[in-house]
Amino acid sequence: MQYKKKYCFFIILFFFQLTAFSQEKWSLEKCIDYAIKNNIQLKQQKITSDIYQNNGRQSAISFLPSINANINHNNNYGRKVDAFTNDFTNDKTKSDNFSLVSSITLFNGFQNINTYKQSHYNFLASLQDIEKAKNDMSLNIAASYLQILFNEELLIIAKNQVDVTKQQVERLKLFFNEGSVAQDKLLEIESQLASEEYQVVNSENQLNMSYLTLIQLLDLDSIENFKIEHPEISISNENILNLNVTQIYHEALNKLPQIKSSEFKLKSSEKGLAIAKGARYPTLTLNGSFGTGYSDAKKDISISSYGSYVTGYVDDITGNRLNVYSNTINYDYKTRSFENQLNDNISKSLYFSLNIPIFNGWQISTNVSNAKLNLINSQYNLELSKKQLFKDIQQAYSDAYAAYNKYNAANKSVFAIQQSFDFTQKKYDVGLVNYVDYNVAKNNLIKAKSDLLQAKYEYLFKIKILDFYKGIPIKL
Repeated sequence: MQYKKKYCFFIILFFFQLTAFSQEKWSLEKCIDYAIKNNIQLKQQKITSDIYQNNGRQSAISFLPSINANINHNNNYGRKVDAFTNDFTNDKTKSDNFSLVSSITLFNGFQNINTYKQSHYNFLASLQDIEKAKNDMSLNIAASYLQILFNEELLIIAKNQVDVTKQQVERLKLFFNEGSVAQDKLLEIESQLASEEYQVVNSENQLNMSYLTLIQLLDLDSIENFKIEHPEISISNENILNLNVTQIYHEALNKLPQIKSSEFKLKSSEKGLAIAKGARYPTLTLNGSFGTGYSDAKKDISISSYGSYVTGYVDDITGNRLNVYSNTINYDYKTRSFENQLNDNISKSLYFSLNIPIFNGWQISTNVSNAKLNLINSQYNLELSKKQLFKDIQQAYSDAYAAYNKYNAANKSVFAIQQSFDFTQKKYDVGLVNYVDYNVAKNNLIKAKSDLLQAKYEYLFKIKILDFYKGIPIKL
């Protein structure tokens, strides 16, 4: 029995934790962090940056000497001069060549150094491009997040209005049953209730669509139980006129990645021009080699036997005839051993090579001309980035200023229309105002509240954009 109780307890605890996890709400910061870690486009940009990093590492390694080993095995047929014996041979021979070759560039117009620097600047620019993509994504997520908050509050207003209208319907039904209200009045307010319930459905659809937009930005696999947090949002009473566009611009110049990226790309183009000009200088290289080889045509000669035979006669001074002998020597020919030949055939070399460009189809001049054009284009791109940034900040300030005024005007409008509606409702309750006038006043109040809500979130988003340009992280 006690075992069953423990078992039931763990099951209940498990489902409680599962429910708590499924109901976990996402803050704006969590949404942004998740998107930055999981977005495929950002991952692709990271791969591009890694490629630039690899290129920079390779250009640094190019300062080291190159070392290459070569092994050749040859089968030779017919008459030729053997490379290791320097003798003509008509037989089939086999030979092997082994070599180790090294080369290092001592001077090439500083092209290696400038190539390394260019690769480094390209890598730094790619990192800033990633940051720019992160910033753009953060702004898009913030806009979608605020849109959800706006639609949720709009839905609350619509539902509250339905509740108020339902109370009025019940009240008029009582009056109708008592005979103090005509049926057309009851039908009018029931029609109004149906219209407001339709508006609730429409607001729910808008809310679902805004959730879908955010979920797609996050690339979530499942949309079930996804809810966002509802932070306490306060609108600052600080006058937007206190902000200085020029000051914000100068702050943004030193912080925003798109400017830094353009600056690094300009430096990369400067190094590209230096590389192109470096091709006009002579190239000095130091080369060295070590080689040896083997050939089965190279023989070791050894004496196998000696002999003699009579080749004639000769008389001495006494008249005696003596035999004249000639010696014969028999030789053995044996291919010299592989090990001995490797030692015998060693060759070493160390030499300098100077390559002086004189005429190469005008290719160097064309490359220099194109590099100059790329440099000018990079200067234009940097200038365009700065001008576009200033225009964006100007536009953001103008939008924030307009939203600030719109919010203040909407706030005053709601206050005035709310007072007017309260007065109209009191008159309607005692029969001094007809339903048409009452409905007009109520619709005006609903519209005013909706306009205030829209102005609130519009101003909030615009001021967050200005904060972003000032280097303040996006958060609520």
